[in-house]
Amino acid sequence: MDSKQYTYRVMWSAEDNEYVGQCAEFPSLSWLDADQSKAFSGIVNVVAEVVADMISNNEKVPVPLSEKKYSGRFAVRVPSMVHQKLALEAAERGVSMNRLVSAKLAM
Repeated sequence: MDSKQYTYRVMWSAEDNEYVGQCAEFPSLSWLDADQSKAFSGIVNVVAEVVADMISNNEKVPVPLSEKKYSGRFAVRVPSMVHQKLALEAAERGVSMNRLVSAKLAM
């Protein structure tokens, strides 16, 4: 497993006064550094070490998000008043509620 295939991000942490590197597939891991590129390389290296450890212990390694298949379908429960409001807005626009909600989520 190539740890570089995982989903990474680096953002500024005002609380720590440093950049924090994170990996979506390993939410409990992070790496702090004053240098943005070092925060990125730090989290990539930590994930590589954790993946190697998991493999050596015959543990299941998370699949990178980029390799997962998505159906494009998911169910959302909303309060009845929200449902009514969405249905009304969709009718007024002449579109299906599915199309309306999809457009709102894409914003």
